[in-house]
Amino acid sequence: MGPMLLFAVATLLPLPLITLGAWLGGGWAVAAISYMTLFTAALDELVRKITPPVPEAEFPVANGLSVVLALSHLVLLALVIAGLVVADAPLWSKVVLWFAAGLYFGQVSNSNAHELIHRTDRGLRRLGIAVYVSLLFGHHASAHVLVHHPKVATKEDPNSARAGESFYRFAGRAWRGSFRKGWIAERDRLARVGRPRWRHPYLGYLLGETVLVGTVLLVLGWSGLAWYLMLVALAQVQLLLSDYVQHYGLTRRTDESGKIEPVRAEHSWNSPHWFSSALMLNAPRHSDHHAHPMTAYPGLDLPPAPMLPRSLPVMACVALVPPLWRRVMDPRVAALTKS
Repeated sequence: MGPMLLFAVATLLPLPLITLGAWLGGGWAVAAISYMTLFTAALDELVRKITPPVPEAEFPVANGLSVVLALSHLVLLALVIAGLVVADAPLWSKVVLWFAAGLYFGQVSNSNAHELIHRTDRGLRRLGIAVYVSLLFGHHASAHVLVHHPKVATKEDPNSARAGESFYRFAGRAWRGSFRKGWIAERDRLARVGRPRWRHPYLGYLLGETVLVGTVLLVLGWSGLAWYLMLVALAQVQLLLSDYVQHYGLTRRTDESGKIEPVRAEHSWNSPHWFSSALMLNAPRHSDHHAHPMTAYPGLDLPPAPMLPRSLPVMACVALVPPLWRRVMDPRVAALTKS
């Protein structure tokens, strides 16, 4: 299977399953969940030893797949919310659909929007912003680029988890901190280039989010709004879990003059697992992304860097159980700190 075909199959296959689940019942949504969890984990473990990793190269059609995924996300979000409200299905079926769609939005839509906000093309970047706004997380488009990347693995970055910090403590701190620091970074950027304050991107993010919330409430009522908020909450938790897992306990050194060392491969946790990486558009190749943030996902490499003991989605599940997480990860962090 060619590299781009692998990315396309991995990311697009859940779309028809979730769409059918929205209108024909929970069995299709169960299939989508099974695909994104059990099937993906099985392929990661069973096939990785005989299947080479995706070749590191640039592909001109990478942006095309990202556009398809972003537009599909916007349509799927509307279909799922409508299905959750309108479809005559039992509660268990709706809960399964919510979970399947939330997993997809958190793992695939988020990874794709992350790709798009790093593009220099304005249209592509705006499409990525639209995806984040639809998940009521528009500020991430600013905070990720202007705060997380330059400040990663320091106390100045709210999205870098500290050693010993549980995910639950991290999540609130990261959400609030990234919103505030992203606002400040954009304000300062506007001042540097001499643009008026009303051009602040956050005004667009917040306006878009307000319009979406109001539209869902007007068209589908309080039930639709409740399902919408639960969907975006599940997606946001997964985004925060990715940040938590990929930088947990890793710090950049500061010299005597207070200068912070450059970002290096050892400041991110990576995962070599092939199928979950394809599903998440190579997001687990995180060190190379921080080294080359403008490189499209097919071109990301796996340099010598800290490796997670299991795939990123599996480790995100482990992070939900803090004692287990610390038992698995703290010795690895300590070993890296001593080296």
